This record gives sequence, C-alpha cells and structure tokens, in this order.
Amino acid sequence: MRTFTQKQKEIARNWYVVDAEGETLGRLASRIAPILKGKHKPVYTPHMDCGDYVIIVNAEKVRVTGRKMDQKLYYRHSGYPGGLRSISLRDQLAKHPERVLQAAIRGMLPKNKLGRRMLKKLKVYAGDSHPHQAQQPRPLEL
Repeated sequence: MRTFTQKQKEIARNWYVVDAEGETLGRLASRIAPILKGKHKPVYTPHMDCGDYVIIVNAEKVRVTGRKMDQKLYYRHSGYPGGLRSISLRDQLAKHPERVLQAAIRGMLPKNKLGRRMLKKLKVYAGDSHPHQAQQPRPLEL
C-alpha cells in the first residue's frame, strides 16, 4: 500500500465567507485556522498548503470576554532604539479591527514560509461588504 500525496496542481480551493458579528475572538480564530491549513479535507498534506480561502466580514463587531479590552496589548517595534510601541485591544479595534482577527489567526498557523503562504488566503474586512463576489464564496457555518 502506498502513501497518498497530493500534488500542488491538483488542489481544489474553495472560497468561504464568515460573519464575525457576535463571535468570540479566540473561538472564531481557532475554527478558521484549520480551514486555512486544509485540515478539514480528506487529502490534507502537512507539508503543503492545501487550505481554502476565507473571507471574514464584520471584524469590528467581534466579541471578547473578560477584561481583555484594556489588558490585552499589541506590540510593534520601529527598529530604532526605544521604538517599542503598544496599543490596547480597545484602541486597535477602533482604529484597525481587521488586524485583531489577523493577529489571532496568525498565531495559530505555522511559524514558517508555509504559514505565511496560508495567511495570504485570509481576507478580513471591518464592514459587511467585500470585493470578492466574483469568486462566489459560500457561507461557512461554524
């Protein structure tokens, strides 16, 4: 018996749309990460990117529990001495709500070239509209 390995040309990619309104941030991210990896498919291959595209709308209406709004911080560094900047989750949701979901999902993907390729298949939008109607995305029930 031989081991089946999917070839890159044979991968069929689907497009899914997810409405994040009222969903908990971490639970939503933990359900989307395996779809980007392709673990929901029977032909999943760990060393290949065989996942699907995911469009997330209403990212600004995502829900968090506890006191994370003020206690959770996002850090970035300018590259210069003393250039470490931080922003709270409340401020990040007000300014760039799509970055919050993208950071949560990025943390659940592999930390290598494969994970960066998987993250490119994630499209996050703050409002309820997206420019991917031509791909005919199907709603994803979580």
